[in-house]
Amino acid sequence: MKINIKRLNENAIIPTYGSEYAAGADLYACIEEDLIILPCETKLIKTGLAIELPIGYAAFIYARSGLASKRGLAPANKVGVVDCDYRGEIMVALHNHSNTEQAVSKGERIAQMVIAPYITAEFDVVKELSDTARGAGGFGSTGTK
Repeated sequence: MKINIKRLNENAIIPTYGSEYAAGADLYACIEEDLIILPCETKLIKTGLAIELPIGYAAFIYARSGLASKRGLAPANKVGVVDCDYRGEIMVALHNHSNTEQAVSKGERIAQMVIAPYITAEFDVVKELSDTARGAGGFGSTGTK
């Protein structure tokens, strides 16, 4: 699938896939200089890019596993959603979950973007829902092992 992408900043790095079968394309920090994110702080990091997604597709912004598990840096909103009608700059609200300050370097990979189809639901209000074996069992109701 071809996706139109626009550099909003001449230093923006086009997303790259880390391996042949990677689902997520790495997004890079497009910042003028390195910055520090303090513990429990969130900073909005620009990518310098805008994309044009086909109708019925969205871009989902996820943490990079190594950055999150080794340094505690992950999107503050857990998963960002870029709708197909959005044409503004893709930015990542990067949150420092660690107890130490973390540096983000110019051109560093800060998140990954997965492009996927979605379904727009039509909600039908009813008085009853069908029964299932699980029923209304919530958190932990299906066991732990």
